[in-house]
Amino acid sequence: MEKKHARLRYDERVIIQTLLTESKSISYIAKQLNRNRSSIFREVKKWVVNPKDKYDADLAQFFAKERYLNKRCLDKINQHQRLKDFVYSQLENKLSPEQVAGRLRELFPNDPIMSISHEAIYQHIYKKRQSTLGKYLISLLPYSHSKRRQKRKCARNKSRIKDQVSIELRPEHIELRREIGHWESDLVIGLKQQSAIATVVERKTRFVYIIPIKSRHSKVVTKAIARTMKTLVPEFRKSMTHDNGIEMANHKWLSKKTGIDIYFAHPYSSWERGTNENTNGLIRRFFPKGTDFNKITNEQLRQAQNSLNNRPRKVLRYKTPNEMMELELANLKYQSFKLN
Repeated sequence: MEKKHARLRYDERVIIQTLLTESKSISYIAKQLNRNRSSIFREVKKWVVNPKDKYDADLAQFFAKERYLNKRCLDKINQHQRLKDFVYSQLENKLSPEQVAGRLRELFPNDPIMSISHEAIYQHIYKKRQSTLGKYLISLLPYSHSKRRQKRKCARNKSRIKDQVSIELRPEHIELRREIGHWESDLVIGLKQQSAIATVVERKTRFVYIIPIKSRHSKVVTKAIARTMKTLVPEFRKSMTHDNGIEMANHKWLSKKTGIDIYFAHPYSSWERGTNENTNGLIRRFFPKGTDFNKITNEQLRQAQNSLNNRPRKVLRYKTPNEMMELELANLKYQSFKLN
């Protein structure tokens, strides 16, 4: 006996059409198809309303398929197994939904079935987030949030940091990434928000420092960042862009100590520090959400930092951040030699 909820197949509709032509009853047809009588009755009643009406298997199959494909519960991934297999395999290879959508455009430019937006992939993953499959797919995402975070429609204009300089006043040439020495900074928060590390990323070379901090107090954070930045030559420390976290309340001291101009991004505008946000995502692969950084050694942080700085980057034409820093240092020495 087939499941009660199983849909009628095309070959069954052909049998219905044939037996109706032979004037067989609904009960007889249901018995021949091993189906519930009410299922056959509903199917026939859709098309045979008047005595002169005839049941057409082709037409019934066409409309049944259209109804099925247009159901709201079916997204594109569930409609096409080939697309589903590709998306799932790429997610298992640690690609983000945005990267999966980009690879589809690259590999199947003229195939409408093998085309989907990253937003549609996210919606598919989170549609049944409490199911076993849903939880598994969410675990494959870079951040593995159990719920999708809603975008904030507005942000508070009031700042808790005195005398901050907005990113709007940052020189435009910094945006072009043609000059070394411009950094983005942030904190990566640990378990129960009771521990953290500081991250500082250079915009042009993508070179990152992962800095251990004993607490999130502003003086502790700025002193730790200052110690790291002062190991660099002055030409490599020109500006730094931070979010609006209170840990940077001591920014004027940091600027005076290092000679770095400090700018602040708009509230809830993480894209204004995209390099830092992306790097923090990579760091989370070493130290997932829920990590207690009080239990992470300096050696572990240094290993993660070295791994990221020796990682070929597409945006750097597959050079590593370390190689880019070495090129910039060599160029600086050459320019200095020419001037002397």
